[in-house]
Order: sequence, then C-alpha cells, then structure tokens
Amino acid sequence: MTLNAQISGLKGLFAAASFGLLAFSAAPAAAVDIQEVESPGGIKAYLVEDHSNPLIAVNFAFKGGGSTQDPDGKEGLANLLTGLLDEGAGDIRSADFQAKLDDLGVSMSFDAGYDNFTGSFRTITEFEDEAFDLLSLALTKPRFDEEPVNRIRGQIVTGILADKNDPGEIASKAFRETVFAGHPYSRPNEGTPETLANVTAADLETFRSKVFAKDDLVVGVVGDITPEKLKKRLDEVFGGLADKADLVSVPMATPVMGKEVAVDLAVPQTNIRVAMPGLLRSDKNFFAAYLMNHVLGGGSFTSWLYEEIREKRGLAYGASSYLASYDHAGILGIATATRADAAAQTVDIIRKEIKRMADTGPTQEELDKAKAYVKGSYAVRNLDSSLAVAQTLVGIQLDDLGINYIDERQSLIDAVTLDDVKAEAKRLLDTQPTIVTVGPAGA
Repeated sequence: MTLNAQISGLKGLFAAASFGLLAFSAAPAAAVDIQEVESPGGIKAYLVEDHSNPLIAVNFAFKGGGSTQDPDGKEGLANLLTGLLDEGAGDIRSADFQAKLDDLGVSMSFDAGYDNFTGSFRTITEFEDEAFDLLSLALTKPRFDEEPVNRIRGQIVTGILADKNDPGEIASKAFRETVFAGHPYSRPNEGTPETLANVTAADLETFRSKVFAKDDLVVGVVGDITPEKLKKRLDEVFGGLADKADLVSVPMATPVMGKEVAVDLAVPQTNIRVAMPGLLRSDKNFFAAYLMNHVLGGGSFTSWLYEEIREKRGLAYGASSYLASYDHAGILGIATATRADAAAQTVDIIRKEIKRMADTGPTQEELDKAKAYVKGSYAVRNLDSSLAVAQTLVGIQLDDLGINYIDERQSLIDAVTLDDVKAEAKRLLDTQPTIVTVGPAGA
C-alpha cells in the first residue's frame, strides 16, 4: 500500500478517536486514569492511555514563556515565532517540512498567550518515529529562513491592518491599555507593523533558546502509547532543550478600577467593555467566584446580564461576563455591543446588575443550577477529544491543581455554599468598575 493510500483514512481515524473519547468522557470523571511519567532525562508528563485507536495527541507548554517575554520595541515576537516553527527545521526547508507533515498526516501547531507558549501535536502510531523527529527538529533546530519569516510576518501585519478599524478590536485594545496600564499585559500579543519590522531571525532564535527549556516545560499526552514508550519519546523530543529557562521577571499587575474611557468612532453600534476585580486561579475562593460569575453573565442564556439586556429589552444580541485568571493578575470582564443610542442605558443596566450581585448575591436555586451546569459542561468542553484531554492535562499542571483534580472537581464545586458565593460577590464587585466604550460620541 502506498503512503498516500495509508494516509487517506486519517481524517476518519481522528474522527473515530474523538468519538471514542467522547464516549469515554461522558462517564464519571473518575474514569480518567492519569499517570505521571518521568523520563530518564527527568522530563515529566501526565499520560492518559487510550489504545482504542492508533493515535497519539501531545500538548505542551513553556510556563512563563508567552508574550510578556517580548522585548520592548519587538512586541509580537512570540506570536511570530508560533507561525515559524513548522516552516523548516534542521536540514529541511519550509516547503519540504510542510510536505512531510502532510504526507505523514501530522497535526502540529503553536500558540503564545500572555503567560505561556504552547504547542499541540497529533500523529498516528504507524508514522510516530518520523512524526516525533519532526517535532523535535521544530523545537530545537528551527531554520528561520528569510522567505518564511517575511511571509508569516506579512500575514500577521495584514491581519493587524485589517483589524485597525474594527470596533471590537479597538475596544479590546482600549480595554487592555486602560485596565493593565503600564504592564506587559497592556501590549498586543500580535505586536504592531512597526514592532514586527524590528524582529530578526536572531531575535527569534534568542527567544526560543531562552524560553524553550526543561525546567518550565509541562506536557500532557493522550493515546496509543505506553508509559515506557513515552519516556523514550520525551527525551527524544525535549531532551535537547536547555536545562533552565532565562525569563524576564514579570511583576504582578493591579488592574485599574473606576475609570471611564470613551473612544469616538462613527459606527452604528457601541462596543462596551467592563472590568471588575478578579482573582488568581490559586485563590481558595476560585470556585465561589466562578459560580457567581456564571449567574451574573457566564451562563449565557440563563445569566442575569443576558436576561436584562437581551431578553427583557432586546438591546443586544448577547451580553456575557468572564473570569480571566492570568499568572500576574485576575479580572472579571463584561462584554456586549448595542445600538449607539442605547449605549448609556446598557451601561446603566450593567452597573445595576453588578451592584445587585454585590448586594444580594444569587438565590439558592440559581446557585444549584449553576453548579449543575458547571459540573456537567466540563466533560463536553475539556474531555471531548484526545487533544482536548491533552490540553486539560497541561492546564492542570500549569495551574498546579494536582493529578487528582478531575476526580476532585465535582466535590470542590459541591462544597461551595451560598454564603461563600455571596461573600465573594461582595469582595469582588463592591467597587466602581472600569468601563470602556467605542462608538459615536454623544449618542
């Protein structure tokens, strides 16, 4: 059988793997058997074995290696790097590297958030030797040739320019720069055309060599691989990295509260962004805040904000809130967009709902429904495919939640009382929010 014929069924295999894990994840959380594996070289990983399909999914992260590590004046460097690691490595140039990935049916991608640099990888076991070799080359010997660097940089700049007049992007930028003023979180992950023009191939290699290291590495693996085989793969792929990362220290941020910013833009709708204090993931009251936020705006069609803004008054297609727990700050954010002439009314509703939550908190019935939803949706969002499980394994390690977290999560949620949620609502929401609007002045 030819290689192309062997590869032709890959999509079906990946779909079958996802289906199999969906059935697996619908079972109680205790059914997720996580093993901690450590290679001879000292590299650790969380592993969920699943031999029902000949597939292996790997997710990994370099903790602290996100865009906060971009040098001043070269913002967007980490994001640019994410697009170049599979554009040639070792002796293999860009086009040939991409062709090998396609021929082997390998999925490989990278991403950089504020705090972490992450990677995702999938292969079928029949070609795992060649596939893991390519991953190792991408991480340890990327080429950064002129053509792909300029091409990927050009693609990013095109996207930045396209977003320049987008009201939502303008609102996000103003929100970020207001709430995190003076902190690395205020900078755009993708950079600007000017800062990206300053990034050289040498800068990319310097960033890689400083950030990609074994001491800040966490790995999650799911699929058709044994612990002994994984130990070998871990050293093959990551063993050539530096022992210790050389990271720039990032200070804690104090989100700015009580500020109002209005950006005048001649558009039919006004984008609204609101910030309230949040909390770190390590906070012992995290689940109380999480459940409170679900009732306020995180529960979509059942939340207070959606009910008051969308259902009762038809002022927006949607209104939602979220908890953002970064390594160096936490916020509770609210986002919506409404008719320009209804912006002031919508902001007033948001203020009233924040105050209502701070003053009274949810009812017991609302809390019970929030608990049921939050517990039930976890498997759908976090355990519905091999790669999703691998990402969850990495997230558990990044947040230092412990290997038994999936088993213990439901009991942690059940332990939250109504008094806990009311106290957390009072603690976080009893202050003046920061509000950013983008729309016509004086509407």
